[in-house]
Amino acid sequence: MLRAVHQHGTVTAAAAALHLTPSAVSHQLRELSRELKVRLIEPQGRGIRLTGAAHLVIEHGDALLARWEQAEAALAAQRQGEAGLLRMCGFPSAISGLVAPATALLRERHPGLAVEVTEAEAPAGFDMLMSTDADIAVLAPPAGFPHPKDSRFDQASLLEDPFDLLVSAGHPLAARDSVALGETAGEDWVLPLPDSCDHHRRVMVFCAAEGFTPRVTHHVKEWSAISAMVCHGLGVTLFPRLAEIPPSHTVVRVPVTAQMPLFRHILTCVRGGSRDHPVIRRGLAALADVIDGHPALRDAPGPRRPVSSV
Repeated sequence: MLRAVHQHGTVTAAAAALHLTPSAVSHQLRELSRELKVRLIEPQGRGIRLTGAAHLVIEHGDALLARWEQAEAALAAQRQGEAGLLRMCGFPSAISGLVAPATALLRERHPGLAVEVTEAEAPAGFDMLMSTDADIAVLAPPAGFPHPKDSRFDQASLLEDPFDLLVSAGHPLAARDSVALGETAGEDWVLPLPDSCDHHRRVMVFCAAEGFTPRVTHHVKEWSAISAMVCHGLGVTLFPRLAEIPPSHTVVRVPVTAQMPLFRHILTCVRGGSRDHPVIRRGLAALADVIDGHPALRDAPGPRRPVSSV
């Protein structure tokens, strides 16, 4: 709970992330302070701040938790158990393209292993890991979040998912073998609202590197809805290779070139010290096998880095 307050900034936000009431969190923090005989939280203006002692407790607490995860992994490896529960979370297109087929593989290979899947974007996926509501998170977080050296998490690159230019079948660019991103400067674009997800920010960065700001005429978030807008000739967009297009949508993916590589970095994240747990190891291996067998990611041109084994 102390770590959650540090991460989210307030008792109320920490309580929401932990699915508790603010009064329950405050009570537990007072008890922790009493047991440790140090002051952990003090007022700062209208809010609070953590004391130096609190930061020390968090630092050592993270180390203890990582060590405990290692102990659990070692015990599980000794048991060689085929049964258990694996909880995975991920963003929508990662679930449809990676997590769902990986879950089916695990069911086939390890019938005694139960798998639970929950949809979550960053940073909610990281909160689920720390609250033990998830064991593996498949996420495409903003650059540098969380910091690669954050001891709470063990992060590993899973895939560089390339973007194509998505246009309607009748669009002049649909017949091209490839297109430079700068050629779309005069097009209408379909993108999510700013701050609704990371895709809007990524496209703005990509286009800025080409010297233009896309003219966004429609704000749509879900990939299938974006594809529908493009299908009806209402704009163009950058579409990740992993995201699926409904068969009824007459659209064309056109490989696109730019000054900077156009992809989103997808990673797997587990709690520090837990990667060698047999159940988690099987889940990571299934995700890697799905990528190896995914034709759109394995065979299509563009930057990608599938992990063949874990």
